[in-house]
Amino acid sequence: MTLILLAAGLGSRYGGLKQIEPLGPHGETLMDYSIYDAQRAGFDRVIFIIRRDFEAAFRDTISSKYQSRLAIEHAFQSMDDVPHPFIKHAPARQKPWGTTHALLAARHIIKKDPFVVINADDFYGLESFQNHAKFFETQIPKSPNPQIPKFAMAGYRLRNTLSPHGTVARGVCRASATNQLLSIREHTKIRALENGAAEDIADPSAPVAFTGDEPVSLNNWAFTPAVMDLLVQYFCAWLCQNEGDPAKECYLPTAVGHFITKNQATCSILPCSAPWFGVTYKDDVPGVKSRLAALHAEGVYPEKLW
Repeated sequence: MTLILLAAGLGSRYGGLKQIEPLGPHGETLMDYSIYDAQRAGFDRVIFIIRRDFEAAFRDTISSKYQSRLAIEHAFQSMDDVPHPFIKHAPARQKPWGTTHALLAARHIIKKDPFVVINADDFYGLESFQNHAKFFETQIPKSPNPQIPKFAMAGYRLRNTLSPHGTVARGVCRASATNQLLSIREHTKIRALENGAAEDIADPSAPVAFTGDEPVSLNNWAFTPAVMDLLVQYFCAWLCQNEGDPAKECYLPTAVGHFITKNQATCSILPCSAPWFGVTYKDDVPGVKSRLAALHAEGVYPEKLW
């Protein structure tokens, strides 16, 4: 099984390359914890999706420590890597096209094995990787219709994924009684309210209210290689509408939601009770460091991961 880490983000709200920020008691990054947990769950290959301009620092800081333990590869998200006939990016654009485009950077090196894709700057917990491994083992071989790919996502409750220091983007899901994903909508400015509630204030004149119990996507997806052809088709259609917009991003959760509504795939929501936390803002760092230190002290992790 392969783990793909999306590590090419600019970290605009954070103000730096948070993917390589040391946060654990011995300088561990959040990626270190994800890779450690994924390996414990049976994953044996890691693909890092990064930018060319910080490749050297990334290899020195991150990749080198895993070379003797896992199969390691790199893919590079670039504005010049777009499907035909979109040869050149819009001149006004300063950054790539979001998480769908990021995952497509690995389309040429994905093999026949299923894979999980996650954000590099989130802590997901061992349970999510174990759930995905079980899904691959028990569900993929038993697909009643191999023409319709079966995917999965780790489902967390919205109220457990917010930052006290600013708004966050989340893919808010609608689920069936059997935890099948029915639809997903990306909300880009969700803020925490009292009593666990939340609201999206992307349009301040019409905020969207949430109870906080809604299942959300944190870009922790279990895919088969069939997703790549679907993503290429979706991204080409998206570019036709948005190529000239210098700020628009093509979100992976929105792409998956499109596949669901068009009956091109199914997606199981795998409820996850493991603790989640992440770094969106600089002010999130002290709290993340404290939580990681506590997990080591409680014996969830050894004194040193690697």
